[in-house]
Amino acid sequence: MIYCVEDERNIRELLIYTLETTGFKARGFGNGNELMKALKEEIPELILLDIMLPGDDGYTILEQLKSMPSVKDVPVIMVTAKEAEFDKVKGLEGGADDYITKPFGMMEFVARVKAVLRRSARQNEDKELHYDELYLNVGRHEVHYREEKVDLTRKEFELLQYLLENKGLVMTRNQILCHVWGYDFDGETRTVDVHVRTLRQKLGEAGNLIETVRGVGYRIGA
Repeated sequence: MIYCVEDERNIRELLIYTLETTGFKARGFGNGNELMKALKEEIPELILLDIMLPGDDGYTILEQLKSMPSVKDVPVIMVTAKEAEFDKVKGLEGGADDYITKPFGMMEFVARVKAVLRRSARQNEDKELHYDELYLNVGRHEVHYREEKVDLTRKEFELLQYLLENKGLVMTRNQILCHVWGYDFDGETRTVDVHVRTLRQKLGEAGNLIETVRGVGYRIGA
């Protein structure tokens, strides 16, 4: 999932359309408040952030993002009409991963997005997620609880990774379906329940860390 924060509706819709036609999933927001609300629901893989926004500007929002433990490692591309070197340096020094100025071609835009995601993937190869005494290593594709290895299928691993990446947030069944299985269909939410059940069984005592939020979905870390 890619989040796009852009107050100009036409530009926002064009960016989202371009991303979705090249195989990405994307959501658009007109200001920082809308972005912050969405971050409580799901953590994206990348954030496209305009600088000139109503309310808090892009620099302020970037600073907020980098101060949030659950979001600070999410790559950010600054998208703006400002071309001055000072503005670019300010964004990059603030933690942005790239900077693209308007107007720009869609091919260049998609190439920049893919490049940042590739760099992020390499950086995350050895990323370790944990809650309590449950540890998941992304690069080695390993899970341990109290130093004992837990063998999981690929989907069980991806499900656990998604919950840990969104630690403290309730993930709906549809969000899990969309992220782990790549589709969103209410009739298949039982697939999620079945995999959560087998995941809990394999985790043993650590399975209790996965909380069922009745009528909504699942969460690790209240």
